[in-house]
Amino acid sequence: MTLKKKILLAYFSIAILFSVYGWLFGEFKYRGFSYNLGRGIVWPVTVFPALGEIIGAIIIVAVVIAVLIFGKNRNR
Repeated sequence: MTLKKKILLAYFSIAILFSVYGWLFGEFKYRGFSYNLGRGIVWPVTVFPALGEIIGAIIIVAVVIAVLIFGKNRNR
């Protein structure tokens, strides 16, 4: 088993545990398992809120760069 597989296995194991805990005992237990599974997949953003802001900023910058690069040039 390679290091990459071990890291992914650990990440998704934590995600499953996080989603089961959220489904049974968490703040959003009324939502259902699918909702909590989605929250479990992005568990680092829930555990470390500043990480969510950083990821959001990176996505916004990537979209702006994509629009600037792939947008139509209206001057020609």
